[in-house]
Amino acid sequence: MEWTTVETGDGVKLSVRVFTPPASGDEPVAAEDVAVVMVHPYTILGGVQGLLRGMAEGVARQGYTAVTFDMRGAGRSTGRASLTGSTEVGDVVAVCRWVAENIKPRGILLVGSSAGAPIAGSAVDKVDEVIGYVSIGYPFGIMASILFGRHHDAILKSQKPKLFIMGTKDGFTSVKQLQNKLKSAAGPVDTHLIEGAGHFQMEGPAFDAQMVDLIVKFINSLPK
Repeated sequence: MEWTTVETGDGVKLSVRVFTPPASGDEPVAAEDVAVVMVHPYTILGGVQGLLRGMAEGVARQGYTAVTFDMRGAGRSTGRASLTGSTEVGDVVAVCRWVAENIKPRGILLVGSSAGAPIAGSAVDKVDEVIGYVSIGYPFGIMASILFGRHHDAILKSQKPKLFIMGTKDGFTSVKQLQNKLKSAAGPVDTHLIEGAGHFQMEGPAFDAQMVDLIVKFINSLPK
């Protein structure tokens, strides 16, 4: 695991961690030249990159470089968080461009958790190297849409492959709301429902292994 700093277009300094596949031992090494950039939950409710560490470590053990970072105003990053995640889209773009230039993967998979999902979704088509998108608990519900509704069109109109993972007991988005939203989605779209899981449960370590499996399967389904 390595630490680095990435500067955004407006001068914010982001704290970034890179999780690389193991170089030896029984674990697979460099299974695919794909980097996975993960976007953490809502900064204003305490979201930081540390919440994604278990998933990032699991993805690295499967042979993929994983990258986490603190968005502006979170953790060790400078700047101030926004209520709607609008300025944070630039944070995601900056990190993805840094990954493209410095790690030089074949492609980048963007993974967003909770509020990180709409923020990541707004960045998908802003970086050519992004080849797919995974959402964990996208807040499509009516109340959440007051804050994050401005992000919906970007991911729903993107032609890039998308996977939406959601618990059937998610308090921010019902299964029906998810299905209704995805009816208008462009490009390849898949969903995975986790029976009985609530929104914040899926952010916990108990679901890390399951998320890693779903992410790896999704990478394997992407065009080579």
